[in-house]
Parts: sequence; C-alpha cells; structure tokens
Amino acid sequence: MPQPNILVIMSDDHAQWASGCYGNHELRTPALDYLADGGLRMDNAFTPTPVCSPARASFFTGLLPSQHGIHDWLWYDVNVHSEAQRTALAGQPSLDGQVTLAQRLAQAGYHCGLSGKWHCGGDDTPQPGFRFWDALRANRPALDGPYSVAGQLVERQGWHSEIITDNALRFLRERPRVEAPRSEATTARTSPKGRKPFFLFVGYIGTHSPWSGHPERLVTRYRGCRFADIPQNDPRPFGRFTGEGVKVRDREEALAQYYAAVSHIDEGVGRLLDELEAQGLRENTLVVYTSDHGLNCSHHGLWGKGNATRPPNMLEESIRVPLLFNWPGRVTPGQTAAHVVDHCDLHATLLDLAGLDPTAPVGPGRSLAPLFSHASALPDWRQFQAGEYGPTRMWRTERYKLVREGPGGRELLFDLQTDPRETRDIRADRPKLAADLGAQLDSFFAQYGDPGRSGLRAPQGPRHNFHEAWRERLEL
Repeated sequence: MPQPNILVIMSDDHAQWASGCYGNHELRTPALDYLADGGLRMDNAFTPTPVCSPARASFFTGLLPSQHGIHDWLWYDVNVHSEAQRTALAGQPSLDGQVTLAQRLAQAGYHCGLSGKWHCGGDDTPQPGFRFWDALRANRPALDGPYSVAGQLVERQGWHSEIITDNALRFLRERPRVEAPRSEATTARTSPKGRKPFFLFVGYIGTHSPWSGHPERLVTRYRGCRFADIPQNDPRPFGRFTGEGVKVRDREEALAQYYAAVSHIDEGVGRLLDELEAQGLRENTLVVYTSDHGLNCSHHGLWGKGNATRPPNMLEESIRVPLLFNWPGRVTPGQTAAHVVDHCDLHATLLDLAGLDPTAPVGPGRSLAPLFSHASALPDWRQFQAGEYGPTRMWRTERYKLVREGPGGRELLFDLQTDPRETRDIRADRPKLAADLGAQLDSFFAQYGDPGRSGLRAPQGPRHNFHEAWRERLEL
C-alpha cells in the first residue's frame, strides 16, 4: 500500500490533563476533541524525560536520553549571551552524528519539513533529512522573535502559534510536484497522486512559560473559570522547590493565559486539518498530536515540569502527555487504549507505517500500529514506564512508582492506587518491593544505556547535566 503522509504536532509544555478529550471540563479544544473522537486516544502516554530537549531527542531518535546523550534543555541565543558565554555553551550536546526520524524517512522517499520548535541543538542550521526548515530560535514569549528559515535568520512579528501554523500551511501548499522514484520496490508505495509522501513536524510553543500575552479574545474566555480540574491545596512534593524562574503572582490569570494558549494551538490544529481536507489528503495522512512532556500549573504547589524541583521530580503531571492518532479509514474512530507508551514507541510506530524496520534503532520502542484497528491488540505489551532526568531515574508500574534521585540520593516509593497525589514515601514500609523495582530499573538501563552518554556519568560541564553546568559556568 502507499506510504502515508505523516503530520506530527508536538506542543511544548502541553500537559495531558489540559484538553477536553482528556477530561478537562473547562478547556475548549474542539480540534483535539475531533482527533480523539475520530481516532485513537492513548490514556497512558508518557515522556521519557520531563523536560523539552531530551524528550524531543527521544522522539527523533527512538532512544532514551542515556543513549542519545541529551539530558537537559538546550538554549543558545546570540542576542542574549556574550561571546564568552557562547563559547561555554558550544560544548552542549546535540544530535550531530545520530540518525534521526527525518533522515530515515527522507531515505525512504519522504519530503520532510519542520515548522516551529526543534530544540535538539543546532536550531539555526537545517538538520539532516529536512528539505523545509522554519525553526523558531530558543524559548520565546507568545509574541515576536527570530526564526531560522533555511538557515537564514528572519525576525517575525505576531503570535508564534499563528506564525508556526502559517509556515506549516506553506509547506503543505508548496510541496514539490516531484514523483517518487519509479522503481519496482517503490512504485507500490508511492502516494496516490504520484507525489512523494511528506513528513511534517509542527512544534508549537504557546503553552510554554511565560503565561502571558496570549490573544485577549481567548484569555477573556477563561477569566472567571473555577479551574475545577486542578486539585486545590496540594501538598508540596518531595524535592526542593525551584520554580525555574517562573514567577506566578496571580494564579487565576496565569491559568487563563495557559488555557488560552491551549485553545490557540487548537485553532492551529484545526487550520492544518482543514488544509489537508481541502487538498484531499486526509484519507492518506496520519495525524498525530502529542507534547514533549507535561506541566504542573499550581498542581502540588508547583509551576513547571521536572525541573520545577531539585532534584527533578517525576510527578504524574510532569510525565503524562497527550497522544492522539487520527487517520480516516485506517484508525478505527472512538477508541481509547490503556497501553503504557512513550515517544520511543511513537518513533517506532512511524517507521513501521513508512515501511521501515521499527527495531533498527537499538531503543526500547515498539510499534503501536496494531492498535489502530483494534485497541485491545498487543496483549503482551509492557507493564512499566521508565524515565530519567540527568541522574534521577524512575520506574513506574500500574500501581507503584520508584524514584531514585541519583547516586547517593534518596530512593522514594509511592503507591499510586492509595496515594495518587504522591504525598507519602512508603519505601521504609515496603523494602522488598522497592528492591525488586530497583532491580528492574537497573536491568532496563543496563540494556538501554550507553555509559558514555548516561545520565549517571561524572559531570563534564555542559556535556553532562547541562542545566546545572550552564548556571554555574555562566553565573546566571
């Protein structure tokens, strides 16, 4: 059969709890709800690490951070950093020399494009595999900023959610009218209209802090909301609160801005779906919506993700992400699946659908494609989720979560059934269970880990635990 077109939409800081199709009663997300109603919603989707750069790197490589080597967020901006600072940052890790999803799809005949956030190192330079490159530089407020357009910096004015959508539409409308190679091996998989299939990655950032400056017409919609879906009076989690520079003085206004950002992104998703339909591409296009990681918006008294505490946290709000699959005629509508999945599985799924070997990267991911026709498929699926953030590691089963705060640090055990808010460490009461889960964690990372790229290796400046080294070396 023809290779499908693939549209992956990955927002930054869009938590699973923050959309109507995942149960939020006040957020209006008609486009995301449409994708869920007409497709497959994964109810237990997680990020491999609760911070942006390593999570995105896991999606693009199919590998864990301890395999690809990026363990914290990367930031580089010539308009902010001095020459000395830029020299210090030059050693930060990236995906240079590693094979990415875009490269593999390009080799399989796909026309690949990116609009929005890349954030895996080298944002200014079109990355291998991409023929269309329109990347927003670094993290930005909701309005205005520089983009790398095919390697040339361009300052743009406007809301990024709209700019990113506009440029994604430009990719869809200006795809080259070049037929795929006419060999016996590829003719059967060429798109129905004789054009190369496309892979488009759209990286929205509107839900990232600071939560301000979003369109007033949307913010007004949420002022006065009760925000009843967010637990009140949550006890602080284990770990020292940092806030990561996020200062929230008015909880209700910040939440109204965050909800508005979600709705703004949702509008962009709707525009992309309308364009696919107008071009007659919906039936041959898999649409995926997800996020790099979750977010706490006053949950547990925090504003932020894994780096909202030190040591980093692995709270459910930080690690749970939305994951929706929609493909008319191929994904049975109205399905939900409880399988524990993450970005490595998404990577393997896209390779599988493109006719490539989903096991080629030596990562933990497996293809989810069998679930498209029946959500009860894959009965032998794993019953755990592993996570890491630098030296902090997590092992989560359906009921229990073990968090190990690096060598020499604490080891915490939570019973998610009796204590879903993760307030009580029961490790002292269940030492054998903690030991068993810890042994499973160690075995997993022994199989899926590179000692030279592991989050447990000795600190090496910006090449390891980048965030801490960045603060120390640049004295920010």
